[in-house]
Amino acid sequence: MKRVAVISAILDKPEASQTQFNEIISSFKGIIKGRMGLPLQEQDIAIISIVVLGELDEINSLTGKLGNLEHITVKTSISKKEVL
Repeated sequence: MKRVAVISAILDKPEASQTQFNEIISSFKGIIKGRMGLPLQEQDIAIISIVVLGELDEINSLTGKLGNLEHITVKTSISKKEVL
């Protein structure tokens, strides 16, 4: 069964990490339903929220890969309700 989740990421040094970040996101495009980014250029920070719909293993895999990147903090909220 699938679940809906929101992945929040803070890129502390966007220029150093956004290429790798975007490559990982692209490899999970099948479960991504929406993405919103907010660049805070003066603070050298970017905030990105990603809405996903997928199996729990897929969501955890995406979160884990993003969280292993340098200069990135990731948190995920996963719905308790299973969806089709």
